[in-house]
Amino acid sequence: MRLISFRHLLCGLALAGFAFTAAAQAADSQRDGYSYYTIGDLAKPRPEPVQPGLMLVGGGDWPYDAFRWFVARAGHGRIVILRASGDVEAQNEFFNDVGGITAAQTLVFTDRRAASDAEVLRIVREADGLFLAGGDQANYVRFWKGTPLNAAIDAHVRSGKPIGGTSAGLAVLGAYAYGAMDGGSLTTAEALADPAGPAVTLVADFLHMPYLERVITDSHFDKRERQGRLITFLARLAQEQQRSDLVGLGIDEYTALCIAGDGEGRVFSGNGGFVWLFRPQRAADVYAVGKPLSFRDVPATGIGTNGRLHLRDFRVERPAFEARYDIDAGRLTRRTP
Repeated sequence: MRLISFRHLLCGLALAGFAFTAAAQAADSQRDGYSYYTIGDLAKPRPEPVQPGLMLVGGGDWPYDAFRWFVARAGHGRIVILRASGDVEAQNEFFNDVGGITAAQTLVFTDRRAASDAEVLRIVREADGLFLAGGDQANYVRFWKGTPLNAAIDAHVRSGKPIGGTSAGLAVLGAYAYGAMDGGSLTTAEALADPAGPAVTLVADFLHMPYLERVITDSHFDKRERQGRLITFLARLAQEQQRSDLVGLGIDEYTALCIAGDGEGRVFSGNGGFVWLFRPQRAADVYAVGKPLSFRDVPATGIGTNGRLHLRDFRVERPAFEARYDIDAGRLTRRTP
């Protein structure tokens, strides 16, 4: 009887110790305005030098070949994931499934204070690669735009290190972004019906990426039928920015556009997806407050895994398809040129 009680005592002490350790770890991950997680060996040196690169991911499952390209650009070193929801899923996928990195760290932002936190800025500064996770891009705009973190992300890229983003993280990588600032997720029908309306919340002067200086991106592209939405964004930006050289890049799910330091982009996809290039090079035919959009003969080019997109001049090698879109009083049709 005494032996059984002693064993129970040892078991109880062990469980109590485990619970205390788990509680301490959980408490340690909660910081002022953010949570912090890590996996791997933070003390291990980066095996190879870093290289510049942009990885634009359309959401959904990860095309691992693109992520391995990104990891190689980061010198197989330390990846830092920035997000405003979720927790460890992306860092675990990087470390366990993509592989080939020394460590991954995650910063989950809950308000704007953390974007000025000295420890956050140190972690970002020491990252070999930055990855912006999916979620709600409105939080990225609210929490990061115009902060020291915003400057640190730009500095990371200027220093020749790679950056990537998926879904909401992709949305904010262009020079212009759909911010979803009204809390919704705009559909093509809604955008075409009221292109100058308050639901088309576009953001400028946030992140500053090479080769994306006149680009707005969109994700989950063909699956959610966002062709008309992206054309609407371009029409509104052309009006507001008074420029005709704007470019829209739509990325399909399970698909990524990886852009090397020389501006050459290649497509990776796990499901035969495409990168969609839109270059109207003019203003819309009808764009006015309270009126549906009319915009005829908008060219679109699809780039698949066999093609190449040269971001310096947006020249396409071996396009997968060419199409033209006509919008007449908010009604979208597609035709083959």
